[in-house]
Amino acid sequence: MKTSFELGEKTFSIELPDAVKVLHMKGAEKVSAPQKTIANCLAKPIGSDSFDTIIRRKIGEDPDGQAVIVISDNTRPVPYKGDQGILKPLVEKMLEAGVPAANITVLCANGTHTPLPDEIFREMIDPWIYEQGISIINHDCLDEENLKFLGYTSTGTKIKINRIYAEAHIKILTGLVESHFMAGVSGGRKSICPGLIGEDSTFIFHGVHNLAHPKSVDLVLKGNPCHEEALEVAFSVGSDFIFNVTLNQDFDVTGFFAGDMIEAHEAAFHKVKDSVVIDAGGKYDIVITHAGFVGKNHYQAAKTGCAAIPLLKEDSYLIIGADCTDSDPVGKQTYKDVLKELKNKEADVFIDLLKSDDWTFVPDQWQVQMWTKVFKVIPQNQFIYYAPQIKKEDYGYLPGEDGNSFLPEDHRYSADDKYLPEFLESSLNMLMEKLKKEGRRDIRIAWMSDGPYGIVE
Repeated sequence: MKTSFELGEKTFSIELPDAVKVLHMKGAEKVSAPQKTIANCLAKPIGSDSFDTIIRRKIGEDPDGQAVIVISDNTRPVPYKGDQGILKPLVEKMLEAGVPAANITVLCANGTHTPLPDEIFREMIDPWIYEQGISIINHDCLDEENLKFLGYTSTGTKIKINRIYAEAHIKILTGLVESHFMAGVSGGRKSICPGLIGEDSTFIFHGVHNLAHPKSVDLVLKGNPCHEEALEVAFSVGSDFIFNVTLNQDFDVTGFFAGDMIEAHEAAFHKVKDSVVIDAGGKYDIVITHAGFVGKNHYQAAKTGCAAIPLLKEDSYLIIGADCTDSDPVGKQTYKDVLKELKNKEADVFIDLLKSDDWTFVPDQWQVQMWTKVFKVIPQNQFIYYAPQIKKEDYGYLPGEDGNSFLPEDHRYSADDKYLPEFLESSLNMLMEKLKKEGRRDIRIAWMSDGPYGIVE
Protein backbone atom coordinates (compact mmCIF):
# COMPACT_ATOMS: atom_id res chain seq x y z
CA MET A 1 0.00 0.00 0.00
CA LYS A 2 1.07 3.58 -0.56
CA THR A 3 0.66 6.16 2.16
CA SER A 4 2.06 9.55 3.08
CA PHE A 5 2.99 11.60 6.13
CA GLU A 6 3.84 15.22 6.81
CA LEU A 7 6.85 16.68 8.56
CA GLY A 8 6.17 20.38 8.79
CA GLU A 9 5.46 21.71 5.32
CA LYS A 10 6.94 18.64 3.61
CA THR A 11 4.95 15.57 2.55
CA PHE A 12 6.67 12.21 2.14
CA SER A 13 5.23 9.13 0.42
CA ILE A 14 6.13 5.57 1.36
CA GLU A 15 5.14 2.10 0.26
CA LEU A 16 4.37 -0.46 2.97
CA PRO A 17 3.40 -4.15 2.87
CA ASP A 18 -0.36 -4.67 2.79
CA ALA A 19 -0.19 -6.58 6.08
CA VAL A 20 0.93 -3.46 7.99
CA LYS A 21 -1.68 -2.12 10.41
CA VAL A 22 -2.05 1.61 9.85
CA LEU A 23 -2.87 3.35 13.11
CA HIS A 24 -4.69 6.68 12.89
CA MET A 25 -5.84 8.95 15.63
CA LYS A 26 -9.54 9.80 15.57
CA GLY A 27 -8.87 13.36 14.47
CA ALA A 28 -11.19 16.34 14.32
CA GLU A 29 -12.68 18.59 11.68
CA LYS A 30 -11.08 21.96 11.06
CA VAL A 31 -12.90 25.14 11.99
CA SER A 32 -14.83 26.17 8.87
CA ALA A 33 -14.93 29.94 9.50
CA PRO A 34 -11.78 30.70 11.51
CA GLN A 35 -11.91 34.50 11.47
CA LYS A 36 -15.53 34.59 12.59
CA THR A 37 -14.79 31.99 15.27
CA ILE A 38 -11.79 33.98 16.51
CA ALA A 39 -13.94 37.11 16.82
CA ASN A 40 -16.57 35.14 18.76
CA CYS A 41 -13.93 33.67 21.07
CA LEU A 42 -12.55 37.10 21.91
CA ALA A 43 -16.06 38.48 22.49
CA LYS A 44 -17.30 35.49 24.51
CA PRO A 45 -14.28 33.75 26.02
CA ILE A 46 -14.28 30.85 28.47
CA GLY A 47 -14.35 31.81 32.14
CA SER A 48 -13.49 35.49 31.69
CA ASP A 49 -14.73 38.87 30.51
CA SER A 50 -14.37 39.70 26.83
CA PHE A 51 -10.88 40.47 25.61
CA ASP A 52 -11.88 44.06 24.82
CA THR A 53 -13.30 44.53 28.34
CA ILE A 54 -10.12 43.18 29.94
CA ILE A 55 -7.80 45.36 27.83
CA ARG A 56 -9.82 48.54 28.40
CA ARG A 57 -9.93 47.85 32.14
CA LYS A 58 -6.19 47.35 32.26
CA ILE A 59 -5.62 50.58 30.31
CA GLY A 60 -7.84 52.39 32.79
CA GLU A 61 -5.65 51.14 35.62
CA ASP A 62 -2.43 52.21 33.90
CA PRO A 63 -2.59 53.99 30.51
CA ASP A 64 1.18 53.63 30.09
CA GLY A 65 1.39 50.03 31.20
CA GLN A 66 3.42 47.56 29.16
CA ALA A 67 1.72 44.64 27.40
CA VAL A 68 3.26 41.26 26.59
CA ILE A 69 1.89 38.63 24.23
CA VAL A 70 3.68 35.31 24.72
CA ILE A 71 4.10 33.08 21.66
CA SER A 72 5.54 29.58 21.16
CA ASP A 73 8.76 28.84 19.32
CA ASN A 74 9.01 27.00 16.01
CA THR A 75 8.73 23.53 17.56
CA ARG A 76 4.99 24.14 17.85
CA PRO A 77 2.92 24.77 14.69
CA VAL A 78 0.82 27.53 16.24
CA PRO A 79 -0.89 29.62 13.54
CA TYR A 80 0.53 33.12 13.95
CA LYS A 81 -0.31 34.22 10.42
CA GLY A 82 -2.89 33.54 7.72
CA ASP A 83 -6.66 33.08 7.99
CA GLN A 84 -6.29 30.97 11.12
CA GLY A 85 -3.72 33.29 12.71
CA ILE A 86 -4.36 34.23 16.34
CA LEU A 87 -1.73 36.95 16.84
CA LYS A 88 -3.02 39.72 14.56
CA PRO A 89 -6.59 39.73 16.02
CA LEU A 90 -5.16 40.16 19.53
CA VAL A 91 -2.91 43.05 18.49
CA GLU A 92 -5.69 44.71 16.50
CA LYS A 93 -7.98 44.69 19.53
CA MET A 94 -5.25 46.11 21.73
CA LEU A 95 -4.43 48.92 19.31
CA GLU A 96 -8.15 49.75 18.93
CA ALA A 97 -8.48 49.91 22.71
CA GLY A 98 -5.63 52.44 22.91
CA VAL A 99 -2.55 50.39 23.74
CA PRO A 100 0.36 52.03 21.87
CA ALA A 101 2.26 49.70 19.56
CA ALA A 102 5.46 50.80 21.32
CA ASN A 103 4.07 49.36 24.56
CA ILE A 104 3.43 45.89 23.11
CA THR A 105 6.08 43.16 23.16
CA VAL A 106 5.74 39.77 21.50
CA LEU A 107 7.81 37.44 23.68
CA CYS A 108 8.81 33.97 22.49
CA ALA A 109 8.57 31.37 25.25
CA ASN A 110 11.69 29.41 24.31
CA GLY A 111 12.04 27.76 27.69
CA THR A 112 15.50 26.22 27.56
CA HIS A 113 15.41 25.88 23.77
CA THR A 114 17.81 27.82 21.58
CA PRO A 115 16.61 31.42 20.88
CA LEU A 116 15.17 31.91 17.40
CA PRO A 117 16.83 34.11 14.78
CA ASP A 118 14.86 36.90 13.15
CA GLU A 119 14.41 35.00 9.87
CA ILE A 120 12.53 32.23 11.70
CA PHE A 121 10.27 34.76 13.40
CA ARG A 122 9.51 36.28 10.00
CA GLU A 123 8.52 32.85 8.68
CA MET A 124 6.20 32.29 11.66
CA ILE A 125 4.57 35.68 12.22
CA ASP A 126 2.16 37.76 10.15
CA PRO A 127 4.13 40.56 8.43
CA TRP A 128 1.45 42.99 9.57
CA ILE A 129 2.83 42.66 13.12
CA TYR A 130 6.21 43.90 11.91
CA GLU A 131 4.57 46.75 10.03
CA GLN A 132 3.16 48.07 13.32
CA GLY A 133 6.66 48.37 14.76
CA ILE A 134 5.98 45.86 17.53
CA SER A 135 9.00 44.40 19.29
CA ILE A 136 9.51 40.63 18.90
CA ILE A 137 12.06 39.07 21.24
CA ASN A 138 13.26 35.75 22.66
CA HIS A 139 13.15 34.68 26.26
CA ASP A 140 16.61 33.70 27.44
CA CYS A 141 16.66 31.28 30.38
CA LEU A 142 20.34 32.10 31.06
CA ASP A 143 19.97 35.89 31.20
CA GLU A 144 19.94 36.36 34.97
CA GLU A 145 19.48 40.13 34.74
CA ASN A 146 16.24 39.61 32.86
CA LEU A 147 14.85 37.06 35.31
CA LYS A 148 12.77 38.06 38.32
CA PHE A 149 12.86 35.92 41.45
CA LEU A 150 9.36 35.37 42.89
CA GLY A 151 10.02 32.85 45.64
CA TYR A 152 9.69 29.08 45.78
CA THR A 153 6.98 26.54 45.01
CA SER A 154 5.73 24.12 47.65
CA THR A 155 8.19 21.52 46.31
CA GLY A 156 11.14 23.89 46.39
CA THR A 157 11.37 25.10 42.79
CA LYS A 158 13.10 28.48 42.59
CA ILE A 159 10.62 30.64 40.68
CA LYS A 160 12.53 32.89 38.30
CA ILE A 161 10.40 34.39 35.52
CA ASN A 162 11.23 36.52 32.51
CA ARG A 163 11.30 40.06 33.91
CA ILE A 164 9.55 41.67 30.94
CA TYR A 165 6.59 39.35 31.40
CA ALA A 166 6.60 39.46 35.20
CA GLU A 167 6.52 43.29 35.25
CA ALA A 168 4.05 43.74 32.37
CA HIS A 169 0.68 45.25 33.19
CA ILE A 170 -1.10 43.22 30.49
CA LYS A 171 -0.15 39.55 30.24
CA ILE A 172 -1.44 37.37 27.38
CA LEU A 173 -0.51 33.77 26.64
CA THR A 174 -0.91 31.99 23.31
CA GLY A 175 -0.05 28.48 22.28
CA LEU A 176 -0.98 25.01 21.12
CA VAL A 177 -2.71 22.37 23.21
CA GLU A 178 -1.58 18.92 22.13
CA SER A 179 -0.69 15.71 23.95
CA HIS A 180 2.52 16.03 25.94
CA PHE A 181 4.54 13.10 27.21
CA MET A 182 5.50 14.75 30.52
CA ALA A 183 2.84 17.34 31.31
CA GLY A 184 -0.26 15.58 29.93
CA VAL A 185 -0.93 18.28 27.36
CA SER A 186 0.91 21.40 26.28
CA GLY A 187 -0.46 24.94 26.22
CA GLY A 188 -1.99 27.07 28.98
CA ARG A 189 0.35 27.23 31.97
CA LYS A 190 3.27 25.83 29.94
CA SER A 191 3.68 29.19 28.19
CA ILE A 192 5.04 30.38 31.55
CA CYS A 193 6.54 27.18 32.91
CA PRO A 194 8.79 26.09 31.30
CA GLY A 195 8.34 28.73 28.57
CA LEU A 196 9.50 31.78 30.54
CA ILE A 197 11.48 30.40 33.47
CA GLY A 198 15.18 30.45 34.28
CA GLU A 199 17.29 27.38 33.63
CA ASP A 200 17.69 26.56 37.34
CA SER A 201 13.92 26.66 37.75
CA THR A 202 13.82 23.38 35.78
CA PHE A 203 15.75 21.34 38.34
CA ILE A 204 12.68 20.08 40.23
CA PHE A 205 10.06 20.67 37.53
CA HIS A 206 11.98 18.39 35.15
CA GLY A 207 13.80 16.48 37.87
CA VAL A 208 14.33 12.73 37.87
CA HIS A 209 11.60 12.01 40.44
CA ASN A 210 8.90 14.06 38.69
CA LEU A 211 9.57 12.39 35.35
CA ALA A 212 9.67 8.92 36.87
CA HIS A 213 6.18 9.45 38.31
CA PRO A 214 3.59 7.14 36.68
CA LYS A 215 1.27 10.07 35.97
CA SER A 216 3.87 12.17 34.13
CA VAL A 217 2.49 10.92 30.82
CA ASP A 218 0.33 11.95 27.87
CA LEU A 219 -3.27 13.05 28.50
CA VAL A 220 -3.09 12.99 32.31
CA LEU A 221 -3.46 16.22 34.29
CA LYS A 222 -4.89 15.18 37.66
CA GLY A 223 -2.06 14.01 39.87
CA ASN A 224 0.58 14.75 37.22
CA PRO A 225 3.47 16.38 39.13
CA CYS A 226 4.83 18.16 36.03
CA HIS A 227 1.44 19.73 35.35
CA GLU A 228 0.94 20.70 38.97
CA GLU A 229 4.41 22.24 39.27
CA ALA A 230 3.86 24.24 36.07
CA LEU A 231 0.52 25.50 37.40
CA GLU A 232 2.02 26.64 40.69
CA VAL A 233 4.77 28.54 38.89
CA ALA A 234 2.27 30.09 36.46
CA PHE A 235 -0.01 31.20 39.31
CA SER A 236 2.90 33.04 40.93
CA VAL A 237 2.96 35.55 38.08
CA GLY A 238 -0.49 35.09 36.51
CA SER A 239 -2.02 35.92 33.15
CA ASP A 240 -4.88 38.15 32.07
CA PHE A 241 -5.95 36.10 29.07
CA ILE A 242 -4.94 33.03 27.09
CA PHE A 243 -5.63 32.14 23.47
CA ASN A 244 -4.82 28.52 22.64
CA VAL A 245 -5.62 26.34 19.65
CA THR A 246 -5.97 22.65 18.89
CA LEU A 247 -4.92 21.22 15.52
CA ASN A 248 -5.60 18.13 13.43
CA GLN A 249 -3.10 15.96 11.55
CA ASP A 250 -3.15 18.45 8.65
CA PHE A 251 -2.20 21.30 11.03
CA ASP A 252 -5.59 22.96 10.55
CA VAL A 253 -7.19 24.52 13.62
CA THR A 254 -9.91 22.32 15.12
CA GLY A 255 -10.68 24.66 18.00
CA PHE A 256 -9.95 28.12 19.38
CA PHE A 257 -9.93 28.40 23.18
CA ALA A 258 -9.72 31.85 24.71
CA GLY A 259 -10.18 33.18 28.23
CA ASP A 260 -9.16 32.03 31.69
CA MET A 261 -5.82 30.20 32.02
CA ILE A 262 -7.45 27.19 33.74
CA GLU A 263 -10.91 26.98 32.22
CA ALA A 264 -9.98 27.68 28.59
CA HIS A 265 -7.04 25.30 28.83
CA GLU A 266 -9.16 22.50 30.29
CA ALA A 267 -11.69 22.92 27.48
CA ALA A 268 -8.88 22.51 24.96
CA PHE A 269 -7.57 19.49 26.88
CA HIS A 270 -10.91 17.69 26.52
CA LYS A 271 -10.97 18.50 22.79
CA VAL A 272 -7.50 16.99 22.38
CA LYS A 273 -8.33 13.93 24.45
CA ASP A 274 -11.34 13.19 22.25
CA SER A 275 -9.38 13.49 19.02
CA VAL A 276 -5.91 11.96 19.46
CA VAL A 277 -6.70 8.55 20.94
CA ILE A 278 -5.68 5.52 18.85
CA ASP A 279 -7.40 2.14 18.84
CA ALA A 280 -4.17 0.12 18.82
CA GLY A 281 -5.38 -3.47 18.65
CA GLY A 282 -2.64 -4.86 20.87
CA LYS A 283 1.13 -4.96 20.64
CA TYR A 284 3.37 -5.42 17.60
CA ASP A 285 6.63 -7.03 16.57
CA ILE A 286 7.69 -3.99 14.57
CA VAL A 287 6.49 -0.41 15.07
CA ILE A 288 7.44 2.10 12.41
CA THR A 289 6.77 5.82 12.76
CA HIS A 290 8.11 9.37 12.28
CA ALA A 291 8.99 12.29 14.55
CA GLY A 292 6.36 14.70 13.18
CA PHE A 293 6.56 18.48 13.00
CA VAL A 294 7.99 18.67 16.51
CA GLY A 295 10.95 16.40 15.67
CA LYS A 296 13.21 19.21 14.52
CA ASN A 297 16.04 17.61 16.50
CA HIS A 298 16.77 14.35 18.31
CA TYR A 299 15.87 16.03 21.61
CA GLN A 300 12.28 16.55 20.47
CA ALA A 301 12.01 13.12 18.84
CA ALA A 302 11.83 11.53 22.31
CA LYS A 303 8.11 12.35 22.20
CA THR A 304 7.67 9.91 19.34
CA GLY A 305 9.51 7.17 21.19
CA CYS A 306 7.26 7.55 24.22
CA ALA A 307 4.12 7.58 22.08
CA ALA A 308 5.11 4.17 20.70
CA ILE A 309 5.68 2.49 24.09
CA PRO A 310 2.16 1.00 24.52
CA LEU A 311 2.60 -0.86 21.21
CA LEU A 312 5.90 -2.49 22.19
CA LYS A 313 6.81 -5.75 23.93
CA GLU A 314 10.27 -6.90 24.98
CA ASP A 315 11.05 -8.53 21.62
CA SER A 316 9.66 -5.66 19.51
CA TYR A 317 11.59 -3.35 17.21
CA LEU A 318 10.97 0.40 16.91
CA ILE A 319 11.88 2.38 13.78
CA ILE A 320 11.77 6.20 13.80
CA GLY A 321 12.50 8.52 10.88
CA ALA A 322 12.91 12.26 11.48
CA ASP A 323 13.59 15.45 9.57
CA CYS A 324 15.89 17.29 12.00
CA THR A 325 16.00 20.77 10.50
CA ASP A 326 17.32 22.68 13.53
CA SER A 327 20.74 24.31 13.36
CA ASP A 328 21.94 21.45 15.57
CA PRO A 329 19.98 18.34 14.55
CA VAL A 330 20.77 16.56 17.83
CA GLY A 331 20.23 19.26 20.45
CA LYS A 332 22.19 21.37 22.90
CA GLN A 333 25.56 20.24 24.23
CA THR A 334 24.13 19.42 27.66
CA TYR A 335 21.66 17.03 26.02
CA LYS A 336 24.49 15.40 24.04
CA ASP A 337 26.60 14.98 27.17
CA VAL A 338 23.83 13.11 28.99
CA LEU A 339 23.03 10.98 25.91
CA LYS A 340 26.61 9.74 26.05
CA GLU A 341 25.94 8.53 29.60
CA LEU A 342 22.87 6.61 28.42
CA LYS A 343 24.51 4.96 25.40
CA ASN A 344 24.75 1.19 25.94
CA LYS A 345 23.50 1.43 29.55
CA GLU A 346 20.40 -0.38 30.74
CA ALA A 347 17.59 2.04 31.54
CA ASP A 348 17.48 1.25 35.28
CA VAL A 349 21.26 1.70 35.58
CA PHE A 350 21.01 5.12 33.96
CA ILE A 351 18.10 6.20 36.21
CA ASP A 352 20.03 5.07 39.29
CA LEU A 353 22.89 7.28 38.09
CA LEU A 354 20.58 10.30 37.87
CA LYS A 355 19.27 9.58 41.38
CA SER A 356 22.69 9.12 42.94
CA ASP A 357 24.29 11.71 45.21
CA ASP A 358 27.26 11.81 42.85
CA TRP A 359 25.14 13.14 39.97
CA THR A 360 24.85 16.89 39.45
CA PHE A 361 21.68 17.98 37.64
CA VAL A 362 22.34 18.76 33.99
CA PRO A 363 19.93 20.91 31.95
CA ASP A 364 18.20 18.83 29.27
CA GLN A 365 18.73 15.57 31.16
CA TRP A 366 14.94 15.25 31.33
CA GLN A 367 14.63 14.41 27.65
CA VAL A 368 17.29 11.73 27.93
CA GLN A 369 15.38 10.31 30.88
CA MET A 370 12.25 10.14 28.73
CA TRP A 371 14.14 8.01 26.20
CA THR A 372 14.80 5.50 28.98
CA LYS A 373 11.06 4.79 29.16
CA VAL A 374 11.44 3.22 25.72
CA PHE A 375 14.50 1.23 26.77
CA LYS A 376 12.73 -0.18 29.81
CA VAL A 377 10.60 -2.08 27.29
CA ILE A 378 13.08 -2.86 24.50
CA PRO A 379 16.90 -2.83 24.52
CA GLN A 380 18.74 -0.16 22.58
CA ASN A 381 19.77 -2.57 19.81
CA GLN A 382 16.07 -3.00 18.93
CA PHE A 383 15.64 0.71 18.28
CA ILE A 384 16.55 2.19 14.88
CA TYR A 385 16.73 5.96 14.39
CA TYR A 386 17.44 7.98 11.27
CA ALA A 387 17.61 11.67 10.51
CA PRO A 388 19.59 12.59 7.39
CA GLN A 389 20.98 15.79 8.90
CA ILE A 390 22.76 14.07 11.80
CA LYS A 391 26.47 13.57 11.21
CA LYS A 392 28.16 10.19 11.29
CA GLU A 393 30.21 11.04 14.36
CA ASP A 394 27.09 12.03 16.30
CA TYR A 395 25.35 8.72 15.65
CA GLY A 396 28.10 7.13 17.73
CA TYR A 397 26.59 8.36 21.01
CA LEU A 398 22.89 8.26 20.10
CA PRO A 399 21.05 5.37 21.76
CA GLY A 400 19.97 2.63 19.39
CA GLU A 401 21.10 1.60 15.93
CA ASP A 402 22.26 4.05 13.26
CA GLY A 403 19.55 4.10 10.57
CA ASN A 404 22.08 4.91 7.88
CA SER A 405 23.22 1.29 7.94
CA PHE A 406 19.90 0.37 6.29
CA LEU A 407 20.66 2.59 3.28
CA PRO A 408 23.04 2.07 0.33
CA GLU A 409 26.48 3.48 1.10
CA ASP A 410 26.13 6.38 -1.33
CA HIS A 411 22.91 7.52 0.41
CA ARG A 412 24.28 7.54 3.96
CA TYR A 413 24.95 10.75 5.95
CA SER A 414 23.78 12.82 3.00
CA ALA A 415 21.86 15.54 4.88
CA ASP A 416 19.17 15.13 2.18
CA ASP A 417 15.69 14.31 3.49
CA LYS A 418 14.72 12.67 0.18
CA TYR A 419 16.13 9.43 1.62
CA LEU A 420 13.66 9.34 4.53
CA PRO A 421 11.10 7.17 2.70
CA GLU A 422 13.84 4.83 1.49
CA PHE A 423 15.10 4.43 5.06
CA LEU A 424 11.64 3.60 6.40
CA GLU A 425 10.92 1.08 3.66
CA SER A 426 14.32 -0.62 3.64
CA SER A 427 14.70 -0.85 7.44
CA LEU A 428 11.25 -2.41 7.68
CA ASN A 429 11.96 -4.92 4.91
CA MET A 430 15.31 -5.88 6.41
CA LEU A 431 13.80 -6.36 9.86
CA MET A 432 10.99 -8.49 8.45
CA GLU A 433 13.58 -10.76 6.79
CA LYS A 434 15.59 -10.93 10.00
CA LEU A 435 12.57 -11.99 12.07
CA LYS A 436 11.51 -14.57 9.50
CA LYS A 437 15.01 -16.11 9.54
CA GLU A 438 14.75 -16.28 13.32
CA GLY A 439 11.58 -18.33 12.93
CA ARG A 440 9.08 -15.64 13.89
CA ARG A 441 5.67 -16.22 12.33
CA ASP A 442 2.65 -13.97 11.92
CA ILE A 443 4.79 -10.88 12.32
CA ARG A 444 2.61 -7.96 13.44
CA ILE A 445 3.64 -4.55 12.10
CA ALA A 446 2.15 -1.14 12.93
CA TRP A 447 2.63 2.15 11.11
CA MET A 448 1.95 5.09 13.47
CA SER A 449 0.84 7.48 10.76
CA ASP A 450 0.51 10.47 13.10
CA GLY A 451 3.93 10.07 14.68
CA PRO A 452 4.08 11.58 18.19
CA TYR A 453 0.55 13.00 18.05
CA GLY A 454 -1.58 9.88 18.20
CA ILE A 455 -1.80 8.47 21.72
CA VAL A 456 -2.60 4.91 22.80
CA GLU A 457 -4.45 4.97 26.12
